[in-house]
Amino acid sequence: MNPPTTAGHAVYLKAASQLQALSFTAHVPFICFGIALPAIVAYVEWRYLRTGDELYRTIARRWTRIMAALFAIGAVTGTILSFEMGMLWPSFMSTFGSVFGLGFAIEGFSFFLEAIFVGIYVYGWKRFSPRVHFLTALPMIFAGFTGSLMVISVNAWMQHPSGFRLHHGHVYDVHPWAALFGNSFLWNELIHMYVGAFMVAGFLLAMPYAIGRLRGRWSRYERIAFTVPFSIAAIASPLEVLIGDWVARDVATEQPIKLAAIEGLAKTTRGAPEHLLGWYTNGQIKFGIAIPHLLSLLAFHSFNAKVTGLDAVPVAYRPPINITRISFQTMVGIGTGLAVLAMWFLWVRYRHRRLPRQRLFFLAAAAAGPGAITALIAGWMVTEVGRQPWVVYHVMTTAQAVTRAGSVPVSYGVLSAAYVMIAIAAVWILRRLARAPLGGAEDPLERNNQDRQLLGV
Repeated sequence: MNPPTTAGHAVYLKAASQLQALSFTAHVPFICFGIALPAIVAYVEWRYLRTGDELYRTIARRWTRIMAALFAIGAVTGTILSFEMGMLWPSFMSTFGSVFGLGFAIEGFSFFLEAIFVGIYVYGWKRFSPRVHFLTALPMIFAGFTGSLMVISVNAWMQHPSGFRLHHGHVYDVHPWAALFGNSFLWNELIHMYVGAFMVAGFLLAMPYAIGRLRGRWSRYERIAFTVPFSIAAIASPLEVLIGDWVARDVATEQPIKLAAIEGLAKTTRGAPEHLLGWYTNGQIKFGIAIPHLLSLLAFHSFNAKVTGLDAVPVAYRPPINITRISFQTMVGIGTGLAVLAMWFLWVRYRHRRLPRQRLFFLAAAAAGPGAITALIAGWMVTEVGRQPWVVYHVMTTAQAVTRAGSVPVSYGVLSAAYVMIAIAAVWILRRLARAPLGGAEDPLERNNQDRQLLGV
């Protein structure tokens, strides 16, 4: 269980870790879209069924195209990520595949089920009755839930392994269900991710309409298309703050060294302070703002609780501290800002029964989409980097799990270029979809454009 001892091995480990991080960063936003976007689209279609308002149907159809495009792109990045698991970490997969393999099998089945019903939903708008078409969304939503549940359960198991025994590097007495669903880390990580998914999808979906408002485009279509996803994200944002506290307290109990890295706590301390901002160096936080006793209070709800420091383990078993700290503070800072924006929105909606009118609000709403993705990625960096040097916490190190193939640095460069191309293609596709009208008499926006042309407007 020692870190790499050779320069060559260290190069492979660094390149493989960076390659995995790159792929995970590219893919994790699409997990959010897979979780939340089908439910949001189905909700808008349900509003059409309830009200008979064709505008809801128009919005749902337009968002269906976006959902299908993002699902296809996510399938590409997810396939790359799944192949990397076996190619970059062969010892991990061969040793523990029998423990979490069931989760990946269910995830694969869920992916194909979701793909089938995404296709049915996309091509069923004119082929099914409105009620039947709406019902085809339910399996799509369910499959998105089960697939992401399996991925999150495997990650939770890596954070807090259980459901097996290990003897001289060999796994036996495996209980897959206990490993995947009897894990104390699963439920807080699952809820944290699901609420975060609706934040990311909601803020991003509302972003172009906020930009349109800033540019003077604010018809009834833009108002509804902005209000629905932004309302969902606004409800999720304050909840995420409370769920984050739950997650942090579990980390303090089960992964105390991760908490020490998050806070840059060099020594085990009673009544530990919280440092805002700052840089960890030589066993202390430089240029940070210390708030006495706050870390003990937040972690254990006691002013004088003992918080484990980095000195509890050898240097080789400490995570990269500044990366973990900066990622955590980025996540918390942006998350707090989004929660404040959400409370502003909800207060005006409750108090005045309208949307905020200030230009500052719509500037913030336009920035909330990229901000939510940044917070999401930063949070996962805390989760994964803060676990280092373990791939399976306190059982197998990443140095033990990594491949010895010499082509990893080359693959890193090739895949980086591939992701740049995927990003360019994604932007191009989404811009085309945003500009393309649905056409046909059933589209109120298209009818409005036709009427304006007939009137010479």
